[in-house]
Amino acid sequence: MRSIIAEDPNWSLDLVPSLSSLCQRCIADTVEEKYLFEKLTPELKDSIQSRLSLSLPLHVTADLVPDGLFWKRCCQQRWKICDISQYDYSWKRMFFERHLENLIELFIPEETEFKVILDALALCKNYVKRLNITQLLLTSRKFVKGRDDDQNEIATLSNEEEDDPSICHFDFGPVLAELIHLEELHLVYTIKQCGMNFEWTMFQITDRDCRALTLAFKGCKTLKVLRIRQSQVDDKKCRPLLRCLMDHPSLIELDLAHNILRDGGARSVGELLSKGRLEKLNICNNEIDVHGAKILAQALSNNSTLRYLNMRLNQVRDEGGQAIVEALQNNTTLTYLHLGGNDLTSITAVVLSKVLLKNETLKTLNLSCNSLGEVGGKALAEAMVHNSTLTECDIRQTEIDETNAASINKAIWDNQHDPTLHHSDISVGN
Repeated sequence: MRSIIAEDPNWSLDLVPSLSSLCQRCIADTVEEKYLFEKLTPELKDSIQSRLSLSLPLHVTADLVPDGLFWKRCCQQRWKICDISQYDYSWKRMFFERHLENLIELFIPEETEFKVILDALALCKNYVKRLNITQLLLTSRKFVKGRDDDQNEIATLSNEEEDDPSICHFDFGPVLAELIHLEELHLVYTIKQCGMNFEWTMFQITDRDCRALTLAFKGCKTLKVLRIRQSQVDDKKCRPLLRCLMDHPSLIELDLAHNILRDGGARSVGELLSKGRLEKLNICNNEIDVHGAKILAQALSNNSTLRYLNMRLNQVRDEGGQAIVEALQNNTTLTYLHLGGNDLTSITAVVLSKVLLKNETLKTLNLSCNSLGEVGGKALAEAMVHNSTLTECDIRQTEIDETNAASINKAIWDNQHDPTLHHSDISVGN
């Protein structure tokens, strides 16, 4: 009987790779052959994707490698936190969205070559549905010598010059024109790590940015959600932005929270509500007062699409609050209303209680951090007994006594008609 004596003492027949393994290795080495992937079973696809090198050029893998283990490995290698549920459980979508977001967030106008963005767009455009931009860098500032001989300070050019070329952010026009599947755009005009170079202009949208965005939105017909938060959007900047969205074919959600909108901004938002197709509006933490609230109330009374309205942390007070709640007598679509932190008192609560007797649409109401008092609490408690649609009511920190709070809580619980649901978020304020 013949025997084989190996030169390697550690050699074993068990180390000889199977034919299947050799074939998988061959396919992994010839990743350009896309048709090979299409003929494999899901198990073999995962096996091959686990063998692919993560250093392969993106222009090779973008269209050739389908969604799966390879893109999961790419994401986990690059980012510590990877919540795939935010990307329709697609690792490939997560990779390309976050890859493009990183390029934009690190882009320096007039310094970074725009070809970097264009090259990435050619690979990303078929997979990007949402862009969440958390910072936008400014171009290098121009400095001039100051006149203080003692301090020898360096002063920047005046920030009041609207078209100062030293103050500009990334231009989204070419990007939005290429992203044919983009549905959500989230923008924050800020810089995360400004260090000792801090200036207020680093944390605000400029007039030039607004003009650029108006042109960009016209070329993005698929956009459904627009969020511009914490960017110092005022009345002047708000008007051109919202005017270009009047006839937008797909926009259903607008979020301008944590800005500085006042009466003019409320007027622009009201016009959009009257002519647009918005279903969700968030304008919390602005500076909208009584007059702005009345403008919004008039638009709300004639609106037939809006379902969600968040006006938390404004300054509408009782006069504005009454106008908003009275608009609910004519509105038949709004299901969520947040008026927390608006200096409301029992006067608004009494008017609201009368409206709740007739309104059959509102399901969620938030009046937290107001001063409704005992009179307001009693009026709401009596109205809730006759209202069968409201299933959530937040009255934390509203100075309502325990008896009325308990009555409201019981009415809300009865409206839910489901013992598995949790109690509404209600507590008594001091």
